[in-house]
Amino acid sequence: MHPKNLSINNFTYHLPDEKIALHPLQQRDDSKLLIYKKGSLHQDVYKNIHEHLPQNSLLIFNNTKVIQARILFTKPTGGIIEIFCLEPYEAINDYASIMSKKEKVKWKCMIGGASKWKEGDLEKQFAIGNGQWAIKAKLIEKIADAYVVEFSWAPVELSFAEILEECGNIPLPPYIKRKPETEDKERYQTIYAEYKGSVAAPTAGLHFTDTIFSSLQTKNISAGFVTLHVGAGTFKPVKAAIMQEHEMHAEWIDVAIETIENLIANLSNTVVAVGTTSLRTLESLYWLGVKAFLHPSLQQLQITQWEVYDELSGNENITAQEALLALINWLQKNNLDKLFTQTQILIAPGYQFKIAKAIITNFHQPQSTLLLLVAAAVGDDWRKIYNYALENDFRFLSYGDGSLLFI
Repeated sequence: MHPKNLSINNFTYHLPDEKIALHPLQQRDDSKLLIYKKGSLHQDVYKNIHEHLPQNSLLIFNNTKVIQARILFTKPTGGIIEIFCLEPYEAINDYASIMSKKEKVKWKCMIGGASKWKEGDLEKQFAIGNGQWAIKAKLIEKIADAYVVEFSWAPVELSFAEILEECGNIPLPPYIKRKPETEDKERYQTIYAEYKGSVAAPTAGLHFTDTIFSSLQTKNISAGFVTLHVGAGTFKPVKAAIMQEHEMHAEWIDVAIETIENLIANLSNTVVAVGTTSLRTLESLYWLGVKAFLHPSLQQLQITQWEVYDELSGNENITAQEALLALINWLQKNNLDKLFTQTQILIAPGYQFKIAKAIITNFHQPQSTLLLLVAAAVGDDWRKIYNYALENDFRFLSYGDGSLLFI
């Protein structure tokens, strides 16, 4: 069946509220780990994950960093307007340049209490040390499902990343029904988070600690890093009856040539995606490489929602090595040392994996595209996996426990 014809109603289960983790465990690597391989299930804890991974595996992590994307403004009347920064609303060549911009920026945003914001700019004042700062928000226009907001601030010495760090709040997912607390600033980040841009954490990586990285080395298991800036679309519910009517969210990926070379060198080993975002990135790299292989003169490379099932279908004979080498050649031909583009790939049952041989991931919401991805990896056994997790007191969603699933 073409994934367009899938009914989301076939990918649901009952998730009681008490199964949703509202806080992280005290120790990251004490989280429970469900291991699925060739139909069998058992459990352990994350600190022992090295025991369940083949020697010489390559783990691919997403090193994006969550920005404090929620800004609360108080109107002169006392009303609260919350602006949630989703993504830049301007041409970008990389996220670093956007986050380092000074004086003003335009962002695509969601606005809580938008009906109360009739006219005029919003202003928020805050202190840094002995200095006083102010950020203003100007409503530019309404667009589909969002707004365009221009932020400006003074004095202008600070970057937008620094402004958010000082006056924004961590954007906890909507199903964590509490206000952000001090611990969230640290715990809703992976320990290897580096490049600012996400509005949601790559949650599979929240379990990893320095202790785990040390234990991986004992089996010659190496780590590679990609960057996918996670958007709020990751929480977007599927409301359409069939998937053809659902628009998948696009996200920015940033991958260095050296990382692609490392993948090529490890294709004969077990490549493990740490999280759905890493998995989307890895599989997108293959299809971007296929496009570069077929059309080396293309000026831009990106992946839209359905093209791996439609326009690019029939090219599965192109090996992962051939595709990744073509991608490197395309980058070098265009004098680029990294790939920075968008992917809208939807991985759902019917998808054939090209690079990843396993995924480490948390437990996801019913009727979500993330659950579709899991079902693509393990087939109908996703129900067995989720029933096992529910019956054995696993904690669900972002701050919950996780799984190691072999594809």
